[in-house]
Amino acid sequence: MVQSENMDSKTLKKALKHLNQDARLASVIPRLAAPEIGEGGDTFAALCRSIIYQQLSGKAAGTIHERFLLLFPKKKPTPKLLLRHEREVLRAAGLSNQKTDYLYDLSRKFVEGFIKPEKFPEMTDEEIREHLVAVKGIGVWTADMFLMFTLGRLDVLPTLDLGIKKGFKKLFKLKELPDATKMEKLAKTWHPYCTIASCYLWRLADEGNVNRPSK
Repeated sequence: MVQSENMDSKTLKKALKHLNQDARLASVIPRLAAPEIGEGGDTFAALCRSIIYQQLSGKAAGTIHERFLLLFPKKKPTPKLLLRHEREVLRAAGLSNQKTDYLYDLSRKFVEGFIKPEKFPEMTDEEIREHLVAVKGIGVWTADMFLMFTLGRLDVLPTLDLGIKKGFKKLFKLKELPDATKMEKLAKTWHPYCTIASCYLWRLADEGNVNRPSK
């Protein structure tokens, strides 16, 4: 059984105490907004949203996602209902042929029992990651976002994310964006709270200057 803490105020306090042992993080944490890591939500709906949002601006993706949700009673998509929709219906909502294929594949894997959300609590992050990337259209980045923001896993370091790379570059004053190996090495002491540290890296990357306090 995989044991994972919920992201409540007590856990956040514990995580910050741990992360503040890193002098670099300790120098920026006080001026950056605290992370908000949720847990729960419908697994299928969350993965559909991730697929729809890929490679689109937030506004365009949001419009398509809303049209997609309107295809289902109470805006709650289910694998079986999605498979009943003809391709033309999904295309009319704004989905590309490729993303329509991805959503069909995702739905089939749920219906056929390949993906079993009820087993996720017993699985490690890596097991879930390997499980999800078997679905067409879901890569490591999407799996990492799912682990962090749907399952609330607290020790995920999304090394493929550009914002995370920029955060590392600023925090460690690197000349170039680091690769995954470099990031894992630099973050070695952050375990088991890499998700929390990553949220601070995103905020840091959005700051104009690592040495300039946020207003």
